[in-house]
Amino acid sequence: MSFNNKVVIVTGSSSGIGASTAIAFAKEGANVVIVGRNEDKMKKVNIKCESYGKKPLVVKADISKDAEAKKVIDETIKTFGKLDVLVNNAGVADWSDITSDDFMEKFDAIMNINLRAVVYLTHLAIPYLIETKGNIINTSSIAGSSNCGMPLLTSYCTSKAGLNHFSRGVALKLAEHGVRVNVIGPGPVRTDIADSMPTEANAWEVAAQNTALKRISEPEEIADLMLFLASDKARGITGSEFISDNGALVK
Repeated sequence: MSFNNKVVIVTGSSSGIGASTAIAFAKEGANVVIVGRNEDKMKKVNIKCESYGKKPLVVKADISKDAEAKKVIDETIKTFGKLDVLVNNAGVADWSDITSDDFMEKFDAIMNINLRAVVYLTHLAIPYLIETKGNIINTSSIAGSSNCGMPLLTSYCTSKAGLNHFSRGVALKLAEHGVRVNVIGPGPVRTDIADSMPTEANAWEVAAQNTALKRISEPEEIADLMLFLASDKARGITGSEFISDNGALVK
């Protein structure tokens, strides 16, 4: 599955699903734009991508800030002259209690990154994606498709449900221009976003037991799905949500 000379932006690509996705696209010949906030982690991803023969563009940016989100698009076009694939992968999760004094602060922080930043980056990228008949892939979560069963994750679940609805609406609008938009909804994946949250010591084992297949996904599995959806093999797929959760939703 070749992406030779395709230009691919992957937000949140300093670690986890984003890092694996950036590396996978680089391996297939793409010009990758690595976007994140942790410079040390981005350097490691950059080295891996570059080992496949092309030097990525590395953009340090907090995409919840409009000026920095715009910088991502502007530097991509300045460097490569076009954009073929936008992977809106950056996301955050945090415990937030609706009865707590700091709830709205946490809610706004989660919504700004998980939803608003995606909306703005999509808005900025559309003219360039229309030119290339490119496509967009948004990283959501099964938490956006079901009752997550965790009241303290209400803000996160809400952001992902909103992302799913946004993606379908944009897919319908952009179809007239030949631009596809799809969503991936992972279940439990072994990434930094989960490791950074305070949980039980055996959280991964518990999560695995709550899936039909009794396993946790690795980021590379989601990256494989990203590449398929971005490729011509998926040329008839738009407005769809692909679940990769080891059977968590059917459990």
